[in-house]
Amino acid sequence: MLDMILLQAQQGGGSMWIWMIVILVLMWILMMRPQRKREKEEQKFRNALKKGDRVVFSGGIYGKVHSVDEHTVDVEVSNGVVMTVEKSMIQPAPEPKTEEKK
Repeated sequence: MLDMILLQAQQGGGSMWIWMIVILVLMWILMMRPQRKREKEEQKFRNALKKGDRVVFSGGIYGKVHSVDEHTVDVEVSNGVVMTVEKSMIQPAPEPKTEEKK
């Protein structure tokens, strides 16, 4: 059995490496492409922030945009409580769920 495996490795070793490289490249493409798409969408959201937008911090705190600077955003998290946060820590807040009546 081992002799057969060694013989196949000697005869088709080049094609084995090609297939391994092809599989690694496909895995990289399938993993990295969705991540880059998400990053682009988040960057587009952060660049389009304006006063009144609902946002959530990466730590889970919800708020409403009070003002926007180049690298920071002032977010009102409660009446009269405004926090200054790095733009990269802000994500779009999900739409509030409305309960359906039966």
